[in-house]
Amino acid sequence: MPGYDPNNIFAKILRGELPCYKVYEDDKTLVFLDIMPRAAGHTLVLPKAPARNLLDVSADDLAHVAKVAQKIAKAQMAAFGSDGITIQQFNEGAGGQVVFHLHVHVIPRKAGVPMKPPAAEKEKPDTLAEQAKKLSAAIASG
Repeated sequence: MPGYDPNNIFAKILRGELPCYKVYEDDKTLVFLDIMPRAAGHTLVLPKAPARNLLDVSADDLAHVAKVAQKIAKAQMAAFGSDGITIQQFNEGAGGQVVFHLHVHVIPRKAGVPMKPPAAEKEKPDTLAEQAKKLSAAIASG
């Protein structure tokens, strides 16, 4: 397995070199909206520690990512009136991973509404900003 690349796009976001629509942050994780969401409120939960994927992350960092993903899912249910949540996580190219920094997709779902295809279309910045505000408020109150 190749090593961790500190110049991947998520590493740059973590260092503040690229912007994101942040909804939550603590000492071990950063959570932001996917700019090409499969559903409204689609977020990515990342460990701050450099980890290529599930295969090389520390158990403690992985456990914290899972804990935060649960927190985000609960907030999405309230903020977006979701009927359910889809969790996705991919490892290595053959497993569907595109950005090689561990990340968990937390996607709010509505019954009967299919997800958009992956990377189908970029969401409008105003829409993402409004969704980030709405979800951040739900996280803070939950």
